[in-house]
Amino acid sequence: MALAKEIMGISLLEKSSSMALLNPNNYHKENHLWFNQQFQGRRNLSRRKAYRQSTMAAISENLVKVVPEKAVKFKVRAVVTVRNKNKEDLKETIVKHLDAFTDKIGRNVALELISTDIDPDTKGPKKSNQAVLKDWSKKSNLKTERVNYTAEFIVDSNFGNPGAITVTNKHQQEFFLESITIEGFACGPVHFPCNSWVQPKKDHPGKRIFFSNQPYLPDETPAGLKSLRERELRELRGDGKGVRKLSDRIYDYDIYNDLGNPDRGIDFARPKLGGEGNVAYPRRCRSGRVPTDTDISAESRVEKPNPTYVPRDEQFEESKMNTFSTSRLKATLHNLIPSLMASISSNNHDFKGFSDIDSLYSKGLLVKLGLQDEVLKKLPLPKVVSTIKEGDLLKYDTPKILSKDKFAWLRDDEFARQAIAGVNPVSIEKLQVFPPVSKLDPEIYGPQESALKEEHILGHLNGMTVQEALDANKLFILDHHDVYLPFLDRINALDGRKAYATRTIYFLSDVGTLKPIAIELSLPQTGPSSRSKRVVTPPVCATGNWMWQIAKAHVCANDAGVHQLVNHWLRTHASLEPFILAAHRQLSAMHPIYKLLDPHMRYTLEINGLARQSLINADGVIEACFTPGRYCMEISAAAYKNWRFDLEGLPADLIRRGMAVPDATQPYGLKLLIEDYPYAADGLMIWGAIEGWVRDYVDHYYPSSAQVCSDRELQAWYTETINVGHVDLRNEDWWPTLATPEDLISILTTLIWLASAQHAALNFGQYPYSGYVPNRPPLMRRLIPDENDPEYAVFLADPQKYFFSALPSLLQATKFMAVVDTLSTHSPDEEYIGERQQPSTWTGDAEIVEAFYKFSAEIGRIEKEIDERNADTNLKNRCGAGVLPYELLAPSSGPGVTCRGVPNSVSI
Repeated sequence: MALAKEIMGISLLEKSSSMALLNPNNYHKENHLWFNQQFQGRRNLSRRKAYRQSTMAAISENLVKVVPEKAVKFKVRAVVTVRNKNKEDLKETIVKHLDAFTDKIGRNVALELISTDIDPDTKGPKKSNQAVLKDWSKKSNLKTERVNYTAEFIVDSNFGNPGAITVTNKHQQEFFLESITIEGFACGPVHFPCNSWVQPKKDHPGKRIFFSNQPYLPDETPAGLKSLRERELRELRGDGKGVRKLSDRIYDYDIYNDLGNPDRGIDFARPKLGGEGNVAYPRRCRSGRVPTDTDISAESRVEKPNPTYVPRDEQFEESKMNTFSTSRLKATLHNLIPSLMASISSNNHDFKGFSDIDSLYSKGLLVKLGLQDEVLKKLPLPKVVSTIKEGDLLKYDTPKILSKDKFAWLRDDEFARQAIAGVNPVSIEKLQVFPPVSKLDPEIYGPQESALKEEHILGHLNGMTVQEALDANKLFILDHHDVYLPFLDRINALDGRKAYATRTIYFLSDVGTLKPIAIELSLPQTGPSSRSKRVVTPPVCATGNWMWQIAKAHVCANDAGVHQLVNHWLRTHASLEPFILAAHRQLSAMHPIYKLLDPHMRYTLEINGLARQSLINADGVIEACFTPGRYCMEISAAAYKNWRFDLEGLPADLIRRGMAVPDATQPYGLKLLIEDYPYAADGLMIWGAIEGWVRDYVDHYYPSSAQVCSDRELQAWYTETINVGHVDLRNEDWWPTLATPEDLISILTTLIWLASAQHAALNFGQYPYSGYVPNRPPLMRRLIPDENDPEYAVFLADPQKYFFSALPSLLQATKFMAVVDTLSTHSPDEEYIGERQQPSTWTGDAEIVEAFYKFSAEIGRIEKEIDERNADTNLKNRCGAGVLPYELLAPSSGPGVTCRGVPNSVSI
């Protein structure tokens, strides 16, 4: 506590000495009154802890009563930190010089301090004189990342505490305001964390409002700040009309009606997601673009490289954008090169063997084909290429799956291990009944019974009967049957796409590892007697071995689609967007819960906007690279019907999937059925740390249910999230209530878990595991041939060639590899869990700063424990010959593709 208070400049010594300077004659009398006020404040402490800081004013109300009629005027100084751009284009440089010149003649940056107290004469908040930033013109050419400017205010001794500051930018160009610190008040330095773009007055006439770091619940807002608090929220909500400008800061909702482009033709039209008459889906950030010419209900598109709208402060900062742009350039080149090759040759460029894939990492495509010089001359490469070696652009990094054992992916134990320690460890379930049963309508999709029989698996159960294995919690399933079957007719009619609806059964060995013992492959029934299901079991001959490899590849392709479209995009990116929009619209920046959530909302709206522009859109990367093709987002929307926020927290999800059972005697209240389940074991430690931090935070501000229920901003946030952001599911009875501190702790812990650890576990292993396409193909192009198929002879004659012809083509594979490389990359400005911008001044509450440092220390302890687990040879799912350590939930990381690191937010 002492350290935190010292950092924040609110020690008693500082107060008393400053007051002596302010008015030496009244020093003893004022100090006596100040202590009286502190004592009175402590008597009220039991009512609410957070008042502790608000009593520490420069001159209290009681003091004002004894100040002589003629108030003393004194100077206070503002230190204003502005972040520079590292690179400017020519226009920005010219305007910057113009601003430096006009700053001297009055077109400057003006600030005004606003007190927490009301002025008895004006009935409005007390205000200082207007002050301007000094030396803007002198410092405009500084090349440092940050520039500190100063401004001086003259205030009366009865001004009270500064609670807000307004900023007017009379320049031509926006600037990024990082923070303001006011020095000279008796209470010590007053910090204003800003982290916002301030637009020119010519574009946005109103003054920008920034509040100090002192948090206030709505009912405890000081009188001088109440109207400003409400005004700021009104501005952020907007009026729901018009086309948004890129400089706007307006947060609003819309349906997913911008994925298709019907003006390009019927092949580019896509169903709208969300809204009346459409399939249910979460809402996105509204941009207000005009409708398309051919479909008035579809929004017109903005195609890259033109930016799509998100509120200005949600856009990537410069280092993040540079990382993203460089990765996108690599993706463009990798995509372009196979296209050029295809135009040169009529060959469809299937991989001919493993050496073809290996050469992508060792040589690069152009070197391998002898086309490097010719193609490089033809490419109009942007300037950013000069910062990257040409060789790096034209070949791929070796994925981590190949780093310890090049052939690990072929083994059944590695195939199974990735279900609990790979990039999608959240789909596996305990097998509850055998054979498994479909939940689809049998009138439409045929018999619900599986083709799996006891004889398929009996020989793999270590002498157990099936029932004994079920009772002993030894059988697990990866079941994608019901997700895919309704779409298979349409998917298999697409050019170059062939898929099954798969089920995979696993047996848990005595040493804690899984082995696949049966794969069921289902197709839609074409007639009453058609054979639509087949079961493939571990091989006992050469032919069976190749069939088993193709069957596993189909399982991986199914799993890749569910991972990307459901578990990754829907359950982290899309489902969080409404919570974020509602937070900006309903929670003031001075609200304690906004301050808690702030780092967990960073960049999410921007990355989601970019995804709608070029990933999940019609003919976008996801459609091009994944099995469902143009039906990708319809599969995602179908899964939303079964999405439940109350089961998205880690303990609830593990219990829902049968991977754990409730057990009050165990940490986190549950017992894992697979003890060495790396995702769950590491995840529970992070979940526990988040929950502990959130509990400390919520208990500090909400000692009872009354405060939760009466917090109108908090209730408006949660209500709007459900009734507007997730309106298509608003009537579901599973939505948690928000009536007690415990309710709030549960909701916030789930949100922070999803934004940080859950997203990290699902995202940053994509290139390390999927960058080697045979390990995890995103789509398949051939089914397993039956003995009476014409293709069967081709398969028997050259099974390896058939296997590679079933995998994605060279063009599809390289396009996919480039995209997952981008998605798996940490940028240099990443903020990881346990970190915050301005860690000691993001809040003015010393106890909360102390609690955050405790949380940060716990995250550091967890990281060490994860390292120890990865070196424990008893944990065979994360340690052993050729086995990758499980680091996807290791909290910290450097930049790049590292297969580790837990950022605070969904930022890529």
